[in-house]
Amino acid sequence: MTETSAGHRDTGRADRKRAQQGNPVSRFVQSIGLFVSQIIDELRKVVRPTGPELINYTGVVIVFVLVIMALVSGFDFVFHRIVLFALAG
Repeated sequence: MTETSAGHRDTGRADRKRAQQGNPVSRFVQSIGLFVSQIIDELRKVVRPTGPELINYTGVVIVFVLVIMALVSGFDFVFHRIVLFALAG
C-alpha cells in the first residue's frame, strides 16, 4: 500500500495493479467465477411468494390486463366511429 501526501493509505492502486497481473485467460476465468458467485449471492436474497400471495398477484395482473383491454377497445371503437363520421359523412 502507498501513502498519499495527507497520510492516507491508497489501497486502490495496489488492488488495480494486482488485478492486472496474470494472463488474460486466467483473468477472464476469474471474472466469470466472480460473476457467477455474485449471481448466486443475489439469488439467495430473493423472497419467493407463498401460494396465496401468488394467486393474489395473478388475479391482480389478470384484472389489470382486462381493464386495459377494455380501455383500448373503447378508444378504438370511439376513434373508429369518429373516422367513419368524418370520412363517410
